[in-house]
Amino acid sequence: MSTENEGNPVPPAPSAPPVPPASPATSPQAAASDGGEAPTTPIPPTPQAPGAPAGDPYGTAPQAPDSSWPPPPPVTPSYADPGAGAGTGWGSSYDQQHQQHPYPQHQPFQQPQHAPKKGSGRGGLIAGVLVAALVAGGLGGGLGYTLAKNNDDSGSTTISASSDTGATQVKRAAGTIAAVAAKSLPSTVTIESEATNGEGGTGTGFVFDKQGHIITNNHVVADSLDGGKLTATFPDGKKYDAEVVGHAQGYDVAVIKLKNPPSDLQPLALGDSDRVAVGDETIAIGAPFGLSNTVTTGIISAKNRPVASSDGSSTSKASYMSALQTDASINPGNSGGPLLDASGAVIGINSAIQSASSGGLGSGGQSGSIGLGFAIPINQAKYVAQQLIKTGKPVYAKIGASVSLEDGSSGAQITDSGSGGSAPVESGGPADKAGLKPGDVITKLDGTVIDSGPTLIGEIWTHKPGDKVEITYKRGGSEHTVTVTLGSRVGDN
Repeated sequence: MSTENEGNPVPPAPSAPPVPPASPATSPQAAASDGGEAPTTPIPPTPQAPGAPAGDPYGTAPQAPDSSWPPPPPVTPSYADPGAGAGTGWGSSYDQQHQQHPYPQHQPFQQPQHAPKKGSGRGGLIAGVLVAALVAGGLGGGLGYTLAKNNDDSGSTTISASSDTGATQVKRAAGTIAAVAAKSLPSTVTIESEATNGEGGTGTGFVFDKQGHIITNNHVVADSLDGGKLTATFPDGKKYDAEVVGHAQGYDVAVIKLKNPPSDLQPLALGDSDRVAVGDETIAIGAPFGLSNTVTTGIISAKNRPVASSDGSSTSKASYMSALQTDASINPGNSGGPLLDASGAVIGINSAIQSASSGGLGSGGQSGSIGLGFAIPINQAKYVAQQLIKTGKPVYAKIGASVSLEDGSSGAQITDSGSGGSAPVESGGPADKAGLKPGDVITKLDGTVIDSGPTLIGEIWTHKPGDKVEITYKRGGSEHTVTVTLGSRVGDN
C-alpha cells in the first residue's frame, strides 16, 4: 500500500483576489503569517462562472525466522521496515517457512534523530537549530482594545491591545491545551543516547516516579547499551546523566534512571488507555528532528491497531503492539514521549509512524508525519515499566505455540514445525493444555478478530501472565472456543 502522491501534478497557487476599493482594510491578525512554516499544498484556482462580472474573480457560486530469539525480520513487514518473527517466549512464535508480513507497511518506531559519528567533521550529538523568521504575531488576547490613530490616507482602521488590560497576563482554563502543555512539559525530557563509537540519536521520555525513573522507548536508548552514554535534559535546560534500568525490545519500552535526580520531580499522571475512545483529543510532546519541547495535537483515530515496527536496519528485531492510532503530528525524535488525553493524563507512549517515504525513518533520509502515528497503550507500558524497575527484565505473556507469518487475513495458523526444529505446540504449555494442535487457525482472542500471527502476538502482549483468555479457532471447517491461561517468558533472549 502506497500513500505517496502517484505523480499527480500540484495545481498552481492562485493569486490573491483584488480588494474592492470600498472595503475596509484587513485586520492585522488576518495579515499575520508564520514565515517559518513549510507551505501547505496549494489550493487550485476557483474557475470563474460563466457570465460573472469582469471585476469579480470568483463569479457566482458553483517471512521465515531462524532459531535465534527473536527471529530475523520478515520481508517487508507491515507497519515498519523489516521486522522480526517470534520464537519461543513471544506471545506466539513464527513459522520458518513464511516471511511475508500481513499488514500494510509502517515506518519504524519514531526513529530517534540520529547524529553523525564524532570526528567525522559533522559534529556529535547536537540538537538542530531552527532558522526561521517570525514575520508577524497575532493580537495578545487582552479584553480592552483601543482604536489606533490613523496616520495615512488609506482610510484603513487598525486596532491594538490596550496596555493596561493585562494582555500579557492571560489566564487559561485548566482544560485548555496551553494549560495542559504548561503543566506537562516540565515533566518531559529530551534523551540523548550515544554509542561507544560516537553515533547516537535523540528521543523523548517522561518522569515516571519521584525516584528519578524515566520511561521511554527501547529503540531510543539502544545506542547507549554496552558502555555508551545517556543524558536527559529538562525544558529548563538542566541536564542529567542517566543509566538504563531495564529495556524490553519486544514491547519497545525502556526505563532509565537519572543519576543524582532533583528532589522536586513531578511524575506525569497516568490515564487508563482501555477507556480511550475514538475521537478523544490527544496531545503529543517530544523532540521532533531534535526540536525539544514540541507540542502537537490531534485525536484518537483508532484503537487496537496491530503494529510491527523496527528501525529498518539489517540487524533490527521487531516490536509488536496493539496500538493507539493518532493523527497528532509525530516525527523522528518524538519516540518515547507521552501521548496525553485532554486532561493531561498519559494514555500512550509515542513509538511509530507510517510515512509516505519509501525508504523509512531508519534508512537514508528521514521522513515526517502524514497523520498516522502509533502509541503503546499506557496500561501495557506501565506494567512493563514496573517489571523493569523491579527485576531489570521484561516479562511476556505467551500461549506456547508457533504461528505462521503467511500473508492473508484468515487468522493465525499454528505451524507444523516450530522455530529451530522445536515442537510447534509447547508440550505442557498453555496451548497444549487447551487442546490446540498444529494446523488450527486462531481467529479471535477475547472477541478481538485475529487476522495474522503478529496481530495475535500484539493482543497477547496486552495481557499479563496468568490471565485467562478465550481463543476461538477453526479446525477441519468447524469453529471451537477454548479458555487458555497465559504462560510467561522472562527476558528478550
